[in-house]
Amino acid sequence: MAHDFRARLKRREKLLGTMVTLSSAATAEIIAGLGFDWLFIDGEHGPLETAELAAILQVASAKTACIVRVPEAAEVPIKKVLDLGAHGIIVPQVNTAEQAANVVRWARYAPEGARGVGLARAHGYGQRFREYLDAANREIAVIVQAEHAEAVQNIEAIARVPGVDAVLLGPYDLSASLGRMGQIDDPVVVGAIRRVTDACLAAGMPLGYFGVTAAAVRPYAEQGYTLLVAGVDTLLLGNAAKALLAELKS
Repeated sequence: MAHDFRARLKRREKLLGTMVTLSSAATAEIIAGLGFDWLFIDGEHGPLETAELAAILQVASAKTACIVRVPEAAEVPIKKVLDLGAHGIIVPQVNTAEQAANVVRWARYAPEGARGVGLARAHGYGQRFREYLDAANREIAVIVQAEHAEAVQNIEAIARVPGVDAVLLGPYDLSASLGRMGQIDDPVVVGAIRRVTDACLAAGMPLGYFGVTAAAVRPYAEQGYTLLVAGVDTLLLGNAAKALLAELKS
């Protein structure tokens, strides 16, 4: 493995990323070569299945840290993306400390966890098996998402689960769970976000945030969030093409 992503995350260095959702490996390869600290590869929403994830990791993981969001907090998807060579996982809808502890257990080899052992791309298809096993528990990043009212209620306990490396705030799902879909500036949503922020900062837990634009992310960076992801490949492509067309027409 490479990139020292987990060590940098735990030191609360500012890590700048963007989201990959398209199944084209070429798109991920282009973005990976631009200088982002990491890529948020979304295996929860959108079309990315195992073969597409494998192709993306093959072209991008040598250039930058590739962190894959799995579809759910479950053992099989976690071990599958790690065996493909992801540098870490983002796990959605982690609402209790027990769920967070299970995520850590599934992402770590014994004796720290119960991750299944296989021969896959991460292990050099067997050629670097021992080398990978020796490094994986130290280098794989485990990031959980706080994106539900229940997670907010349990955030103090979640932030203290050993082996969780960061909490990534999901403001839009959080607003929906609070009955205020998309209203991330509503006082109730703002209060929930503040509780997550305060609890994590108090526990020394690195915080992450996704925004569609740099401007949306900047206020959170100013509050101490260090795992930052801005933009989505689809929007970056569409907006650039739209701007070009408008310029041509003018």
